[in-house]
Formats: sequence, structure tokens, C-alpha cells
Amino acid sequence: MRIRDILRRKGTAVATVRPDSTVRDLLATLSEHNVGAVVVSPDGAAIAGIASERDVVRKLHEHGAGLLGRPVAEIMTAEVRTCEPGADVDDLRRTMTEHRIRHLPVVEAGRLAGIVSIGDVVKSTIDELESEREYLVDYIQRAP
Repeated sequence: MRIRDILRRKGTAVATVRPDSTVRDLLATLSEHNVGAVVVSPDGAAIAGIASERDVVRKLHEHGAGLLGRPVAEIMTAEVRTCEPGADVDDLRRTMTEHRIRHLPVVEAGRLAGIVSIGDVVKSTIDELESEREYLVDYIQRAP
């Protein structure tokens, strides 16, 4: 299975915030879209970073409530791993596990084309295993 298959099912919409948005704005976007991370982008196509609930919690612990008025650029992860729509889901699952990444932007032709979460990857793996199970059960039931 490929990442494009996941995006076909879930869609390609990606929640983004600008680097100069406040952490308060980031939290509102996370809540509004019911997601755990957003891509930080100046224009909705280029990737400047990624910011997650975990980033907020860690920095909030360090800086207190004053963090809410500061720019997202101060707390985001600037070095973002990405993948292409043609990437293999099994390879991506290994990458996410090894590097402890929960969200990975999908890039096509240098532009943001979607985002996949570890939940999306796990769901696709479960769906694939369920399809294989159904095939095997059908095969066994047809055997003479």
C-alpha cells in the first residue's frame, strides 16, 4: 500500500498555521480541526516546520502562560521529515517508529500535498490485514 492510498481515503486537507501566528492561534487550530499537529507554513504550500500538542506542552512547562502570545516559530520543529505520495506505507511505519514521529507531511513537486499520522498508518495496516484475512477465509472455505 502507498501513501496516496491513505490520502485518497482521508483526503488531502492539511491544517496549517503561519510561523508568526501565536501559540494561542496554534491551539485554536489544533482544537478546531481536532488534530494533534499542524504544518507551519507561510503560504499553505511550503513547509517551514511542524508544531504539535507535545511541543506546546513541553514549552509551556518551561516558559509558563506567557508562551501563548509568542510566535509558533519559537516552538515548532524546523527539521521536518516528509514523504511522497508514492512512498510505501510499511517503510513509513518503520520511519515513524524509529524516529518517534507521529505526523509526516506529504510533499509532491515541492508542495504540501497532505499529511499522514501514525494513526492513519496503523489503520491502513489493520485494513490490509483484514482484507488478507477475508481472502484467506474465503479461500479455505472454497477448498475441496
